[in-house]
Amino acid sequence: MVDEKDLKETANVLKLLGDKTRLSMVSMLAEQECCVCEFVEIFKMSQPSISQHLRKMRDLGIVKEQRKGQWVVYSLNTTSEYYVLVRELLKHIPSQKEKLEWLVEKGLRITCY
Repeated sequence: MVDEKDLKETANVLKLLGDKTRLSMVSMLAEQECCVCEFVEIFKMSQPSISQHLRKMRDLGIVKEQRKGQWVVYSLNTTSEYYVLVRELLKHIPSQKEKLEWLVEKGLRITCY
């Protein structure tokens, strides 16, 4: 039986991923790690806005970050207590792989680390 705490935490995850940008980011991170600069190019948003989206997901444990030189690279946190929920959710949304392929075509993939 699911208790109120679990229900509240699940609702928080779903609310966080109810944002189209964050849901797209998580889908891309399920494919491969990315840095903020790559998301800036894909979403045509400012670096602070992208960082804010990633911070919210990191704070909940959905994504993790790793420093590579001066850059911070993000990936899906497969050890998160919410990973199974996120993985199941991603089965129901379109792949975002073409956005990563677009970065490669434009020569913008992995340019910063």
